[in-house]
Amino acid sequence: MASTLLVLQFILAAVLTIAILLQKSSSIGLGAYSGSNESLFGAKGPAGFMAKFTFVIGFVFLVNTLALGYFYNQEKKVSIAEDIKVTKPIVPTVPVTAQTKQTPQAPKAPSAPKTK
Repeated sequence: MASTLLVLQFILAAVLTIAILLQKSSSIGLGAYSGSNESLFGAKGPAGFMAKFTFVIGFVFLVNTLALGYFYNQEKKVSIAEDIKVTKPIVPTVPVTAQTKQTPQAPKAPSAPKTK
């Protein structure tokens, strides 16, 4: 089932890409090759049809993506996160000597002069 959905995903990706490129934009793009306004789509031209078509294909693409993820997870029954092996990091140790045990003392401030 997952392999069928994967093939469908590639087909939907190609159709969605073509549908987006065929839409009319401010710089015309590939929309200039979609034919005249009065041929098939009516007086408004292909703009309304292409917008609805792109929305429907995008929605089907999204649903197919979710279904593909669900069926893939059902077939494999494992998570990628379970394959990650966690090891403890190696922390360098410093040998303890007489000098390292003593913490340096901060210098003391001079006392204020006494006033009478």
